[in-house]
Parts: sequence; structure tokens; C-alpha cells
Amino acid sequence: MHQDPRPAPEFQVSAWLHAPEPPTLAALRGRVVVALAFQMLCPGCVQYALPQLLRVRRAFHRDHVAVLALHTVFEHHAANSRATLEAFAHEYRLDIPIGIDAPDRAGGALPRTMAAYAMEGTPTLLLIDRAGRLRRQAFGHVEDLVLGADIALLTAERDAQVAVPPASSRDAAGPGATCRIA
Repeated sequence: MHQDPRPAPEFQVSAWLHAPEPPTLAALRGRVVVALAFQMLCPGCVQYALPQLLRVRRAFHRDHVAVLALHTVFEHHAANSRATLEAFAHEYRLDIPIGIDAPDRAGGALPRTMAAYAMEGTPTLLLIDRAGRLRRQAFGHVEDLVLGADIALLTAERDAQVAVPPASSRDAAGPGATCRIA
């Protein structure tokens, strides 16, 4: 986890699926936020990251851990419509809040939240502590035991920061499990 956490930028989304009210990081303060940036056409997202996110949702109490997904498209824009995302979420039973990352105002390839977090591609995992600080940003798959331990540490924290070693390169999944920005 990041030793010197910075405030997590608010997500900039054009719409939310499965959210009666748009969730904001400010409104989620007091809970640990586990957020996943993904694309429907990213094999690592579909095979590893999204199933893991659903396991996190089942494993941790919603009063302590909020689970969000962010559909952030930097390639194959035409194939990644809202209608396609809604069908994808239905077929994969993704009933968690899913934000659709807002497109760049200047017409660039990177959507706004992806750019604000300087993401390398998908999947990207974000862990935000109870105070709204970004504590981990990981490109690629993070092993379940590592992620579970990090979430448990963050939920146990109150005012003091718990020092944990930074993630190693062993956290990333094998070849083909990520979609890197070209």
C-alpha cells in the first residue's frame, strides 16, 4: 500500500448503473472503498478482477467496505456502449454500482477518471481508506490473500495509519491478463 497516501480524486462518470443515487467518494467517507477500473473486452478483467470484486463484496460487511466498479474505456470505443455494458452486467450478474468513466472533454482517448488516477490500463484496483486517501493502486491482478489482508488492515484502522509493505510485482497476473494503454 502507498506509504504516503494522497486524497483520492473523485470519480468523474457520465452515468451509474445499479446505484439509486450516484455514489461519491465524499459520501463514502468512513468506509473503505474497493474500486475496480475495468473494460468488458479486457480478458484479465473478465477472468480475474470482476469475479474477485464480487468475492470482496460477499466477504466484507457493507457498513465497512463499499465496492464499486468503473467502466473505463480507452480502446474499442464503439463496441463499449452503455447498452452493451448493461447487457454485460446482466449476463455476469454484476449488481454492484458501476460508473461509466466520463470521456475526455478535449476528445482524447483516455476517460477523465482514468487520466486523473494516471492508470496504466485495466484492470486497475483502487483501495481508498476511511479518510478518502488512496492507499493502493494496482495495475493487474492482486492475489486474493493480499487484497483481503489489505482490506482487513484498512477496516481496522481508525486514526493512525498502519504501515504495510508496498505491493510487489508478484501481485500482477500473468501475460494477457491486462490491457495496457498503447
